[in-house]
Amino acid sequence: MQAIQLIRSLVFIFLMYAAMGLMGVVYFFLTLFNRDMAYTAVGHYTMVVRFLARWVIGLRSEIRGEVPTDEVLICSKHQSFFDIILIVSAVPRPKFIMKKQLVYAPVLGYFAKAIGCIPVDRGKRGAAVKKMIEDVASGAARPGQLIIFPQGTRVAAGAKKPYKIGSGVLYTESGQRCIPAATNVGVFWPRHGLMRKPGLAVLEFLPAVEPGLPINDFMEHIEEAVEENSNRLMREAGFDPDSYEGD
Repeated sequence: MQAIQLIRSLVFIFLMYAAMGLMGVVYFFLTLFNRDMAYTAVGHYTMVVRFLARWVIGLRSEIRGEVPTDEVLICSKHQSFFDIILIVSAVPRPKFIMKKQLVYAPVLGYFAKAIGCIPVDRGKRGAAVKKMIEDVASGAARPGQLIIFPQGTRVAAGAKKPYKIGSGVLYTESGQRCIPAATNVGVFWPRHGLMRKPGLAVLEFLPAVEPGLPINDFMEHIEEAVEENSNRLMREAGFDPDSYEGD
């Protein structure tokens, strides 16, 4: 059974990247005439990945909670590439702070920049936060939903990693609402390896945090909300987050 699932996983990975290449070529030319077609491209691609995941590897996916459509911050748990897929498939105008190296990734880098993602060097996130705050204040930033991973990287299901202050600075300085988001995708699609497991992957948007909280209170609230609800979703999927023993 494990061998069969691994084969299905490999087929899925091939189809996922083949679709990225094919759709990337088609939508590249469309974005030359209308830049907003980049949002259509990433939206369609993420729906294709969710479809392939369901029918090739048996990984169903579900979005819960009220989907934000206005200009907000989204502070999300990040366990694998699949939580990015789920968020982007749900919100109308997604954008991320991303590693600078991804700019050079074929297809992915082009469309990430086209939808307004901010490439930054590792270790220089503070400068990126400052630049984004300036852009928001001046109106230079493209409106949309800014997705932030407060832990700064992918975190394995059940692993503990501290929350970084950058999301709190953005919340405080931008004056925008923040939507926490929890997930259990790491149970089925781990951050490393090729195996993809069947089941129900969930991305849940939680109640909004309105502007005005002191930064320390905001950070405490975000961590508690995201961690507790991610743990709940992982237990719902049959995984005990307290059983994590490291990679």
